[in-house]
Amino acid sequence: MSRARIAIGALTLSAVALVNLAVSENYAEVATVPVKGDVPTNGFGSTRQLDGTPVKLGDRTTPVEALQRSLAYMQTAEAGFRRCVDVPLHQAEFDVYLDFAYQYGMPTLCASPIVENLRALRYDQACDALLQYRFMTSSTPHDGWEVTRRDAAGRPTRWRFDCATPGNRTCAGVWTRQQRRHQQCMAAQ
Repeated sequence: MSRARIAIGALTLSAVALVNLAVSENYAEVATVPVKGDVPTNGFGSTRQLDGTPVKLGDRTTPVEALQRSLAYMQTAEAGFRRCVDVPLHQAEFDVYLDFAYQYGMPTLCASPIVENLRALRYDQACDALLQYRFMTSSTPHDGWEVTRRDAAGRPTRWRFDCATPGNRTCAGVWTRQQRRHQQCMAAQ
């Protein structure tokens, strides 16, 4: 890419990125659990109401309120991202990383190898690190999920499923979304 990266303080989520987020998340008027092992969401994948309380199964929303919640989260996420990363980025990179934060949370992004690579100005490796986030995890066992943690007595306490597993019906969309983010990120390099 021939143009220079921009100081992160001058960037804000693009309208295109907000629309892409809404399309990726799909709209749900009534709160449901989107994939086994996840928490209830409604609107465009929101886990919290505008007042900050958790979304509960059966909670209802409207498209306008759902978009307001998504935008409010993204504006908060922008500030959080600037606190953990202070390197220049392309608009497309900024949008991709905020989309990631919307799905996984800002604490996950800030503690990730994505941010570690960004701080070291290893932009390609930061894009590649997106592909590490392809697992669903749960404290409840599910058929086909592998044990990832055990207690002191050796009993399983945490399980995960690899969403990159071909043909899976558990979370194939998670892997598809990560691949799309990776492609968008690499296209900005």
